[in-house]
Amino acid sequence: VQLVESGGGLVQAGGSLRLSCAATGSIFSIRTMAWYRRAPGKPRDLVAATTTGGVTDYANSVKGRFTISRDNAKNTVYLQMDSLKPEDTAIYYCNADLQTDVAARLSTYWGQGTQVFVSS
Repeated sequence: VQLVESGGGLVQAGGSLRLSCAATGSIFSIRTMAWYRRAPGKPRDLVAATTTGGVTDYANSVKGRFTISRDNAKNTVYLQMDSLKPEDTAIYYCNADLQTDVAARLSTYWGQGTQVFVSS
């Protein structure tokens, strides 16, 4: 199983970016997909998460600016980031809790990370 992220880059404050993360490989089902981020000198924190049923959760710092969405048919999760601020600069990581087989237990997988840099 691999989580492949794309969409990071450099943007000016107030701009937008859209991150994508596709889960590939032997996947039976995915429960939760989420985005985390690690800013320089800080721990990795949850940004947003979504369940199979579409329930979402956001960090307070991104509520109203970021939107997480998911295409279950494509095993893909997106993060639309609007009104970006310099403090959103971080490496963004995709995360998924999934089963590789009907009898397998739920396991957590991580993407390699994609850099987002917001200039002031």
